[in-house]
Amino acid sequence: MALQTAGRQSLVDTVVDQLRTQLTSGAWPVGDRIPTEHTLAEQLGVGRNTVREAVRVLVHAGLLESRQGNGTFVRSAADPSAVLRGMRHAGALEVTEVRVALEAEAARLAAERRDTHDLLRLRAALATLHEEGDRDADADMAFHLAVVEATHNTAFIEVYRFFSVRVHEVLVHALGDRDMPPVDIAEHEALVDAVEAGDPAAADAAVRTLLKVPIDALRQLGAR
Repeated sequence: MALQTAGRQSLVDTVVDQLRTQLTSGAWPVGDRIPTEHTLAEQLGVGRNTVREAVRVLVHAGLLESRQGNGTFVRSAADPSAVLRGMRHAGALEVTEVRVALEAEAARLAAERRDTHDLLRLRAALATLHEEGDRDADADMAFHLAVVEATHNTAFIEVYRFFSVRVHEVLVHALGDRDMPPVDIAEHEALVDAVEAGDPAAADAAVRTLLKVPIDALRQLGAR
């Protein structure tokens, strides 16, 4: 199926839809690398930034996987968009409350199962969070995904990757809202320390502490 030139309206959404069609139709098989940003931009008649943002959406949706230095690869042909659209009706507070349940248990498992590679990834994600600043949603999301991946539980990782699409949307909105507190990097450091120490209870507590701040803020703002 050939790609069609994107229209002028809602360019990112248009490109997301075009790429999703390619993926679900099997035009790019699972495991294959998709064309480069430059190639896709030319085929779709849009800028590379538009393609980059669309690819990012599909990475968060679990359809694509970005591999540093190697390109972007097809991760799944199953389209979760219908469920994701339903999940978008959930409010910021509701999503954050679910984060507590998922991420606290992930932290406990990570503390029990992490290996040297996991710890290196966590430290690298923490360093990126330091460098990018306390209002960078991508850096914060990458950090929490690294914790979940340290569980070595495939089902847990897949569920969280799916859920993280909505988490990312909430983070982008919340961190851009100056009424919301910034990411507490010290608490993220405490979480890494607990995982590294192999202390499940401390890891659980660290997650609950770092998410209590945004939950309290959302409640004060009257969010649902």
